Amino acid sequence: MVRRETDPVKLLAAAQAGDRSAIARLISMVERGGVPAGDVSRLTWPAARLASLIGLTGAPGAGKSTLTNMLVRHVRDKGERVAVLAIDPSSPFTNGAILGDRVRMQDHATDDGVFIRSMATRGQVGGLALATPEAARVLAAAGYPTVLIETVGVGQVEVEIAGAADTTVVVVNPGWGDAVQANKAGLLEVADVFVINKADRPGVAEVHRDLEAMLDMHVAPGPWRPPIVEAIAARGEGAAAVWEAIDAHRAHMVETGELARRQAKRAAAEVREIVVRTIEAKAVALLNSEKGAALTARVTDGSIDPHAAAGTILRDLEA
Repeated sequence: MVRRETDPVKLLAAAQAGDRSAIARLISMVERGGVPAGDVSRLTWPAARLASLIGLTGAPGAGKSTLTNMLVRHVRDKGERVAVLAIDPSSPFTNGAILGDRVRMQDHATDDGVFIRSMATRGQVGGLALATPEAARVLAAAGYPTVLIETVGVGQVEVEIAGAADTTVVVVNPGWGDAVQANKAGLLEVADVFVINKADRPGVAEVHRDLEAMLDMHVAPGPWRPPIVEAIAARGEGAAAVWEAIDAHRAHMVETGELARRQAKRAAAEVREIVVRTIEAKAVALLNSEKGAALTARVTDGSIDPHAAAGTILRDLEA
């Protein structure tokens, strides 16, 4: 039986030499968390600013996967490497991703210049896996200058993707109708670029008009107004226009310092999340101990209230 390499240093060296299985193993490490994830994070942190992170979100059925597929082809036609993190719903049985990335993006499955990975949300609010930023750094360190993060597009995912990406592309369709009003707050807060996909269908002018009206009413005048680009991703039409809008947004961020501000905010959020998760894990361990069970029993029988029990747990954490 061949022993699988588990040393993050050796795996990263192999990944940088083009070993795709090493990349996959590093991403699996950050997904599992724990000490190995921390080791990988320390190794890949210097690559945090090397990659352009582009998020694609929108309602289910908007054609995000097809649009992602089109953009991958566009990047590859320019001779550049690109990676995709497809954030999928978790299987209730295995916690694994239940939408297969290679089922959706078969065109690129054998292209060495493309790396595609499905990541399960594992119940995370908004649909983004906790390990997504670390996985993006693994890909950057492995030599992928562009990482597309495609989300399942449910719940608070729009806010989540905005926190993980440099540029957020919100995908909508003709016939969106009243959903514009229902979703305007979240969409307007996170969208850097709007893409009207399936633009060969009736209603393109209407959704374009509605989006412009939303921007007029709810977005304060400033140096960047999210452009609205039309595409027919299923036919590969509109790729250049969408990419031009993404490039323009990145250039704007670099020029104004917004990119550095977003990266700083992302770093702070990641530190905070790691601290919260670490404290939570320790608290759960205490609650599952004999002392925790005894405290819970006292709450149940009315001897103490939940705040008093929680205070005891917190004092133990501080000790």
